[in-house]
Amino acid sequence: MAREFTEIIVVGEDETGLIANVTSLLFERGINIEDLDQAVREGVFRMTMRVDTDEMVCTKAKLREDLAELGDELGVDVQVRFPSERDTQQIAVLVTKESHCLEAIFEKWASGNLGADVSVVIGNHSDLEPLAEKYEVPFHDIGDEKGTPDEGELLDILDDYDTDLIVLARYMRILSPDVVFRYESRIINVHPSLLPSFPGAEAYLQALEEGVRIAGVTAHYVTTDLDQGPIITQRAFNVPPDSEVEDLRRIGQPLEAEALLEAIDLHLNDEVTVHRGRTQLRNPEESDAQLGAPSELDELNPDRPIDGLGEYVAESQEADD
Repeated sequence: MAREFTEIIVVGEDETGLIANVTSLLFERGINIEDLDQAVREGVFRMTMRVDTDEMVCTKAKLREDLAELGDELGVDVQVRFPSERDTQQIAVLVTKESHCLEAIFEKWASGNLGADVSVVIGNHSDLEPLAEKYEVPFHDIGDEKGTPDEGELLDILDDYDTDLIVLARYMRILSPDVVFRYESRIINVHPSLLPSFPGAEAYLQALEEGVRIAGVTAHYVTTDLDQGPIITQRAFNVPPDSEVEDLRRIGQPLEAEALLEAIDLHLNDEVTVHRGRTQLRNPEESDAQLGAPSELDELNPDRPIDGLGEYVAESQEADD
C-alpha cells in the first residue's frame, strides 16, 4: 500500500526566506519533505509540500500551532492536512443560478454513492438556496447585489467547513490566485465546450457562431489560467441543424452533470493523476472510466490508409533505394 503523506500549503505575499523558514521548522521537528512545489502568480506565492510525519517529534496539534505562529510572523497562511484525520472527504459546491449540476450532485450524494459529504453550498446569488435547504445543507450567499463575491468570506467558509474538494457547479465567476493556490489540484470545474476550444463565457454561442458540427462539455482542474487546467473528462454531441443556443444548452446540460460527476468520482477515488499538464488514470487496467469518447468509437474509425503504408508508395520507395 502506498504511503500517505501530510500536505502543507503556504500562501501569501512573495517574500525572501519563506521556503527556508518553513523547511527549517519541519527539519527541527523530524519531518522529512518528500515533494515540494512552488509558484508565484500576480504577486501571490504558493508552496505545496508533501511531507512524512510518521517520525516527527511533536504532536499534530503542536505542529499546526507552530506553523500557524510562523505564518503569522511571515504574513502568510499555512494549511496542514493530515491524511488520517477524516475518513470522509468534505465537498464545498460553488454555484450561481443554474441548478442542474448541483441537483445531480445532491441526488448522487443522497443515494449514498458520492463517496464524500456535501458539507456546504456557496453562491454569489441566493437563487439555489431552496435546493440546498431541501437537502439540509448550509447555504452561504457571498455575492453583493451584482453577484460580485467576497473572496475573503469565501476562504473563511471553506476553512470553517474543512474543505477537501471545491466543485464549481456552473459557478459563473473567476477564482483569484489567492483561492486557487490554496486549493491547488482540489478545484474541479465543468465548462460547456470541448476545451481548449471556446473558453470563457457563452461557449455554446461561440460553438454556433463557428459552425461546429460536434460540440461538447469538459470537466477539468482549475488553474489560474481561465479554462486551461488539466482536462479530466469530456462528453461530445452532434449539433442539430438550425440549432439555437437553447437547443445546445438542453442537450449539453445533462452531459455537463455527467462529466462533472465522473470527474468528482475519479478525484475522490484517487484514480486520476496529472503529468505534464495532462490527466491520466493511475491504473487504467483496473478502471472503466470514460475520460474521452466511448471505446466503441475506435472500432468504427477506419484504420487505413496511413501515410507511407500504401503498397504503390512503398514499392516506389524501395525501387528508389
